Amino acid sequence: MLSNVNDDVNENAARAAAGLTMVTGAVAFSYAYFDKQYVALQVVASLFFVEFLLRVTVGLRYSPFGALAHAMTLRPRPQWVSATPKRFAWTLGMTMALAMTVITNSGIRGYLPRTICLICLTLMWLESALGFCVGCKIYGVLVRRGWLSAGAGDQPCADGYCEPRV
Repeated sequence: MLSNVNDDVNENAARAAAGLTMVTGAVAFSYAYFDKQYVALQVVASLFFVEFLLRVTVGLRYSPFGALAHAMTLRPRPQWVSATPKRFAWTLGMTMALAMTVITNSGIRGYLPRTICLICLTLMWLESALGFCVGCKIYGVLVRRGWLSAGAGDQPCADGYCEPRV
């Protein structure tokens, strides 16, 4: 049975999944940048769109990189954080992956796809290496300003920076 997408997310698995996607994206970016070969970037952008779509709809554990990340993080004690800010961040990632899929598969080459790819790689590095989820931070700002309502029963993100302040 699939988990409820409103369940909490293991922060360790989320960071591991970000690291796995970062490495995969970096390899594709390297081919595009150094060899001007965009096939890997096309494939990876499409894969990332499916990956983030699965994360948003059925949860991290049921996406390909998420399943591998969960297997990698079985040993450390889970650090549970709210799924809502993570789902917001994954929606941003899914949007960028969709844009990259359309851009690279329509034959656009050069600075635009490489710049979007670098932005994505930077966001994934911040999440995996530093535990700083930019999308979660944006979610927290939007909730505090009243532009989004916090999900029922939401708990703070890692380090408490997503906690809605009243």
